[in-house]
Amino acid sequence: MHVKTEGIVLKEYRFKETSKILTLFTRKYGKVHALARGAYRPKSKLLANTQPFSYNDYQLYKGRNFFYINQADIIDSFYNIRENIYKMMYGSYLLELVELSLLEEEENERIFLLLIKGLKVLSTINGNFYKFIISYELKFISFLGYKPEIENCTICGRKKISHFKFSIDKGGLVCPNCFVKDPYSISMDESMRRAMNILLYTPLDKLDSLKIPKDIMFKLHDLLVKYILNKTDRKQFNSLKILESINFSGGD
Repeated sequence: MHVKTEGIVLKEYRFKETSKILTLFTRKYGKVHALARGAYRPKSKLLANTQPFSYNDYQLYKGRNFFYINQADIIDSFYNIRENIYKMMYGSYLLELVELSLLEEEENERIFLLLIKGLKVLSTINGNFYKFIISYELKFISFLGYKPEIENCTICGRKKISHFKFSIDKGGLVCPNCFVKDPYSISMDESMRRAMNILLYTPLDKLDSLKIPKDIMFKLHDLLVKYILNKTDRKQFNSLKILESINFSGGD
């Protein structure tokens, strides 16, 4: 079966001497594996189209075990992301979120478009990575179906609560009456809740005007990583571990 779809390279693996097996996130077919024959040859026409971050129009043939790349036309290489170590690692985190969170051939156009928008914005910004990444994380986990409840108590439904914690397990605020029902809830205050709400609903390319204290952003990012890991049943994100090793806070 021959198919045509847009796709982004999430990961690459060497296959034999000159070929690659790619993990692609495609617009029509979700996450798939595709063989790019001869992609490691110096004069290969697929050299640029098989790099991580590369966004292409693909013509694919679906075989028994995976897809085969017949042709690829580049839409955007996102080359600027590779020129800065922090951009590259944050970009790798965006790719890793998709690679670890979605099932094979599970179409999700909203997340596909979010990833494209995220890479475009990341390629243009200089600093303020925390603000960008928190906003992206909130949108990503919401599009996965786990939008945080930040208005009412997620256990009893109580409204207009002024004192609360955040339950990773329940996915939202917990009022004092329900603290005992989730003893592992994380401390959270109104400034964190307000910042989370603003970053959730502000477009990624409209974040510049937002003023959020760094200590709040650090706490929110830590909370959201734990929340995403919980909802995707993962233990860690390798890209974030690498960021920590190169002085994580130095990139903001």
